[in-house]
Order: sequence, then structure tokens, then C-alpha cells
Amino acid sequence: MITLERLRTKSVDLSVFFVLNKTNTIGNQFLAELRDAIAQQDRLRFRKNQERIGEILAYEISKKLKYVPVEVQTPLGIAAVNVPETQPVLGTILRAGLPFHQGFLNFFDKSPSAFITAYRKVRKNGDFIINIDHIATPNLDGRIFILCDTMLATGQSIVEVCKELMGTYEIKELHIAAVIASTIGIEHVKAHLPKAHLWIGAIDEEMTSKAYIVPGLGDAGDLSYGEKMI
Repeated sequence: MITLERLRTKSVDLSVFFVLNKTNTIGNQFLAELRDAIAQQDRLRFRKNQERIGEILAYEISKKLKYVPVEVQTPLGIAAVNVPETQPVLGTILRAGLPFHQGFLNFFDKSPSAFITAYRKVRKNGDFIINIDHIATPNLDGRIFILCDTMLATGQSIVEVCKELMGTYEIKELHIAAVIASTIGIEHVKAHLPKAHLWIGAIDEEMTSKAYIVPGLGDAGDLSYGEKMI
């Protein structure tokens, strides 16, 4: 196992984020089913539970947005309602993050989306680097950007993707959301993206030598869409 003690390089503030399973809500049932080796054999349910957690985290993030009053004409009169001042841009890393991203899109249904293709390129010695193949994104200048990725393991993919985007655009506010994260991955993200706001379903302490989170839930992409050819 890769432990926190082996990989920690410096002290990082891990307190500035929301963790869903720290409170007793129905979200814990969705997390339990995602982790359950029997329940996750139902791909439709596995994808749906990611979507549900995405909806919950989208709702939590929505509380932090700025709102403006508008007047709505009803059949009987005028109602005053506070609505978001601006819609965030949603982003995800293909393919595993798609169901999770859909949950955010269900709530932020007026938001544009960015799609990134990135993968681990393994070297002969077993180490890996992150290859970013393709980015399709709207203009992120001055925008709130939410990157949704089901698993935050080492954090390297998320950091490299965000750095690539931030090298091109002046992102106003960065939010990173994951269903399951490792403590090591959170440390890495906070060390390299200190201004990012993190929204996590659950946090696990360990990873395998191949950088799979333990106990985690397995390969989210394969469980959602079937095993891939290497």
C-alpha cells in the first residue's frame, strides 16, 4: 500500500473543503452502493449513484454563489426570486467523470461545459506522467469553473488539467469535486492549487502501488462503461 506517511512532503491545510459523508444524509446510501462490490455490478445504478452525488454536491456549491433578485410574472401576479448572478462552467475528464458531471449539469442546467481527455502514461520503471490529449472548453476568462472527476487518487491529473486551463484563461474561481478522494491526492491538489475549493463525497487514507484508492470503489470508468483495452 502507498501510505500518507510515505508520500507526504509538507504540511498542507486540508480543512477548507466540504466532505459529504461527514454528515448523515441520504448521500451516504448512494456512496455505500457505489462501493458495494455486488451493487456496483448494475452499471445503470452505478452511473445513477454518481449522478446523484453530483447533484448533491452541485446543490452545496450553489450555496456559495452570488445571487441577484429578479421578478417573475406568475398567472396571478409578480414574485420576487433570488437567482444566481452567473452560471458556472462545468468540466470533466473523460471518460470516468461523465456520470458525475451529469449530476452537476442536472442542477446547473444553463451551464456550458468543458471536456478534457487525459490519461496516465506509464514509464518502464512503473512511474507515470499525465498526458493531456484534447481540451474542448468555452472561454473561462472571469468565470467560475467546477471540475468534476469521480476519483481523486494521486491528484496529478486534476492538477495538470487545471494548470493547463489556468495557463490559458483567467479563471475567477476554481472548484474541484470528486466522489472519492485519497488524503494524498487532496494534499497534492492543495499544495499545487491552494486557492481551489474542494467538494468531496468521501476521503480514504490509502492507495495501492498502482495508485488505486483503498478501500475506494475500483475503476470507475470500467464499472460505468465496461472494461477498456490497454
